[in-house]
Amino acid sequence: MSDSLVFGYAVVLIDVALWRFKVPKQDVSRLLLRLTIFAVFTGSIFTAGLSPFRQATHFEASLFHEAAQALKIFWWLTGARLLTLALDTLLLPQTWRKQRLFQDVFGAVVFLAAAVAATGFVLEIPVRGLIATSGTLAVILGLAIQSTLHDVFAGIVLNSTEPYRVGDWISIDGAEGKVIEMNWRATHLLNSHGNVTIIPNAAAAKANITNTNRPHALHGVTVSLEISPDERPATVIAALECALAGARSILTAPAPFVQARKSTLHSIQYEATAFVDDTAKKTPLTNELYDLCYRHLIAAGVDLQPRGVPSVTAIVAKAEERLLRRIELFAAIGDEELKLLSSCMVRHEYDAGQVIFTPEVVPDSLAIVGSGVLSVSTEQPAGAVEVVRLGPGDTMGETGLLAGLPVQVKIVTLTRSVIYRLNKDDVTPLLRDSQEVTHRMCRLLSQRQDMLHKMAMKNAAPGADEHASFHWLLDKIHQLHALKF
Repeated sequence: MSDSLVFGYAVVLIDVALWRFKVPKQDVSRLLLRLTIFAVFTGSIFTAGLSPFRQATHFEASLFHEAAQALKIFWWLTGARLLTLALDTLLLPQTWRKQRLFQDVFGAVVFLAAAVAATGFVLEIPVRGLIATSGTLAVILGLAIQSTLHDVFAGIVLNSTEPYRVGDWISIDGAEGKVIEMNWRATHLLNSHGNVTIIPNAAAAKANITNTNRPHALHGVTVSLEISPDERPATVIAALECALAGARSILTAPAPFVQARKSTLHSIQYEATAFVDDTAKKTPLTNELYDLCYRHLIAAGVDLQPRGVPSVTAIVAKAEERLLRRIELFAAIGDEELKLLSSCMVRHEYDAGQVIFTPEVVPDSLAIVGSGVLSVSTEQPAGAVEVVRLGPGDTMGETGLLAGLPVQVKIVTLTRSVIYRLNKDDVTPLLRDSQEVTHRMCRLLSQRQDMLHKMAMKNAAPGADEHASFHWLLDKIHQLHALKF
């Protein structure tokens, strides 16, 4: 008998060691090994005449009796643990196993049942009265922790239906953030301000939940604008469609769209909607769309001043002058010089798909986008790569006009566009009179040349960085335009 007890305890120690050190590493292999050990453990108990379903025989030495009782209790608890592991490893989905809520609840129920069974069968303690008393206590305890139980069972429902997972970006009744933890009581969200919002599972189960991670790689972005009802809707919608075409990060399928949502006496609300493949792109795209919408609406002649509010700036009659006032390059120019420069601008219209500049061509004029969207691409070993998109107020052709350098990119219209041109003879007096304008243009050109240099363009301006390119280009401008400063 003593040999059987020693063998039984040895098997228990081996099982505990496997559980503690997680050997082998594969879950299924470890479960099968532990089930085999449990079968050996069960066989050794019954071979020794120790049934887990009745109290151990009283031996002459009380130590043997207590050891036999403890071994049978170990059998019940080990069986409960293996039942929980089998459910966890073989039946539960991977996501449930990571969150562990269902396993913990099921494991607690199984261990409680095993403890009651061991008490009744092994220790032969009457459990009917205990169960009745436990039931009464359970009712009292359940009423006391009713809110907690709601959260626990709501957590089980959330784990089983999986409206969201850890790592998803969700919104629950206005609380928005990334799911960083799901436990028995609550869901923890990390919001955009870096704060953690804790939402009880019971509240989450009843709330409207928006999961921006589903479907995968498709996330909508919508910007709303209220425009005066005096403006023709077709003009506004066309301008907003051009704004959507000007953003490179927007997916082509599903296609972006613009719609007029509602009309009031004071405004018409328009919505521009687009889709991206990553939630991290939503905020940058939203900011970019507001800027593009502003530029294209202004280019279309849409008045953005609220109805009934007097304008705080003087109305400029000429579209060319309005365009120049919005360009940062000419911010340092006075009104008279700006009017004179605008009178020199020549207007050109282009249909979609027309080529404006090609590589290795030296431009003889400064081109300013009045309206429309243009694509700037460069040739790489893998093929043409789009670098950026241009919209109203953007300039091009500075390389030839300022420094006599050829264009290193191909520029093509994506939509019907209007482009204004300023010849070299029109810009040279401005460069001679304003050192600030010269430096602004040179800085813009050096930034573009530096970008091309980093993309390994073979004809990019020499220089290790943007600072070196700036001074190199400044010398070229002085030579080409005979500047004195």
